[in-house]
Amino acid sequence: MIKKLINFITFVDLPIRKKFLLFFLGVLFWFAVMFLTSVLTNVTINNRTGRIAVQVMPLDRISGKITRKLQRMSIDAAGMQAVSGIAEFNEKIGISRTRLMDIRSFLSALELGGQVYDIDRDSNKLIERLTVTPVAAAEKFSNDLLPLIDALDTELAGLADLKFSGSNSMQQDGGPLADKILNYRQTLSSATALSESFSTRTAKMFAADLKAVRETARLSFYIQGGVLLTASLLLLFFTVSISRSIAGPVKSIIRQIRSPGGGEVDLSRKITVRSKDEIGALSEGFNHLMEEIHDMATFKKVIEEDDSLDDVYSRLGRVFSDNLGLDKFIIYEVSNSRNKMKPVYPVILDEKDIFCSEEVLHNSELCKVKKTGHTISSATYPGICKQFRPDIEKVHICMPMIIGGKTGGVVQFLLDRENFKAGGKDGRLFRAGQYIKESLSVIEAKRLMNTLRESALKDSLTGLYNRRFLQEYTETLIAGVLRREKTVGLIMCDLDFFKQVNDLYGHSIGDMVLKETSDVLRKCIRTADLVIRFGGEEFLVLMLDINEGETINVAEKIRETMENTRIKVSDGTIKKTVSLGISEFPADTESFWQAIKFADVALYKAKEAGRNKVVRFNREMWTENRF
Repeated sequence: MIKKLINFITFVDLPIRKKFLLFFLGVLFWFAVMFLTSVLTNVTINNRTGRIAVQVMPLDRISGKITRKLQRMSIDAAGMQAVSGIAEFNEKIGISRTRLMDIRSFLSALELGGQVYDIDRDSNKLIERLTVTPVAAAEKFSNDLLPLIDALDTELAGLADLKFSGSNSMQQDGGPLADKILNYRQTLSSATALSESFSTRTAKMFAADLKAVRETARLSFYIQGGVLLTASLLLLFFTVSISRSIAGPVKSIIRQIRSPGGGEVDLSRKITVRSKDEIGALSEGFNHLMEEIHDMATFKKVIEEDDSLDDVYSRLGRVFSDNLGLDKFIIYEVSNSRNKMKPVYPVILDEKDIFCSEEVLHNSELCKVKKTGHTISSATYPGICKQFRPDIEKVHICMPMIIGGKTGGVVQFLLDRENFKAGGKDGRLFRAGQYIKESLSVIEAKRLMNTLRESALKDSLTGLYNRRFLQEYTETLIAGVLRREKTVGLIMCDLDFFKQVNDLYGHSIGDMVLKETSDVLRKCIRTADLVIRFGGEEFLVLMLDINEGETINVAEKIRETMENTRIKVSDGTIKKTVSLGISEFPADTESFWQAIKFADVALYKAKEAGRNKVVRFNREMWTENRF
């Protein structure tokens, strides 16, 4: 579950194009987060610093100037009590009233905004010019302070009037002037206290805004650092995950490809599939390819160790049905020397199981695949082969088995037509073709060995088995007969006066007589029986699984058939007869080779009786003490 989650969040299972697109978008996202964080920080700091620069600082400066002017007016008020001359007194009052005018202009600027000129009234010099932005707190301060300013202005006017009257009583302590100045100073003190209170508030506003700027900057540093660290860790994690999902399988594939050069070939070793993207598909495909190569290599090794061609055909057929799911097929073996082909797998077939005309079996040149040597498919061209039965409503694909440069076999597959709609191809046929190619060298080698073995076990002139065959397969034949509790009839045949044929007509005619005799023997026995050229003009017939006493009937049939056979020669025909000796195993003896000897003894008795005879062995014919 955790692995699936990791694969999901790291895009491992996505296609490579989408994977890198999302990787790019992820990097772009973190860059955007950092950019937005920087922008928000700069906007916040800019707003705070702008507020400080445009609102708080001018407000603080204005409030400070108002406080200082009120303080100077307090100094002026103290000087009013000290002066005695009217001119000096009026001068003090005039300066104070000018200061009040400045304070009024400051308050007006605080309320309405605009530029303020700060002038030193003692020297009438411009100290500073300020631009003020209206603030709600300043408006309240102005509304609170203006009545006091108005009161101060009124009290200054009253002081001027009292001083102008010039009454001596006004100069005494506790007089009207002193009371007026006291009231004036009290009002001035209230205005100064109010201004100082407002200055304290503006100072706190400045400190709060400055602190907010520092906090914003610090928070921005932490956020950007965290974002950078998170982005770096995620980038590293994604890079490692994606590179592992790509580089790991590619390295494994390269290692598998290079392994044959190092002598360490292990086709069963699979690549770990870490993703479901193109690299994962490549890994699965490579594993599947290695598995198929391993299966084919194992298949070839197994069939190389099989004893017979039948085993090879059977194993090839099981691969088609069990591994590839191809149920309907026939493997044909082609005999180019005889121009015939026969089904070798499945072993048991009825006429209805053969998908082609039976004429193909007797004349292999009628088979289009055998004649052309390449694959024939009715999927590409319906009715391509005239020998295919029209009543079978399936697609047939016939593949040649090229052995020794010739078509040595044909594999015919039958598939549903739905598999080939819209130009589709059945991948199972390609794999079947690969298995066929892998088996060709083995089939060729085993067929060659069979040919060599048959040439060693068969007589080249008559095509009959020779004595060597009898020596090799005696034990197998006898074991089967004894197990089935049956009898083997032995007929020893010998042509009468065969030497005369060679002397009168030559050895070529003698060979012709031997061939004709072998044909007569084949015709007179069952397909399960064996005819062996025992030597020269002598033949041995083995009749397997018969009942006791049946041999003499077959022997008589052979004798009569041979007697009635006319053999054509250059100047006419000749007729030959045979003498036959009979014995039966195990009725006459428990030794098979002794039974052969008994048949030979009976043969000589037939010769002695005038030839063209059939003689059954009996115990009186054997005069030896031992075999």
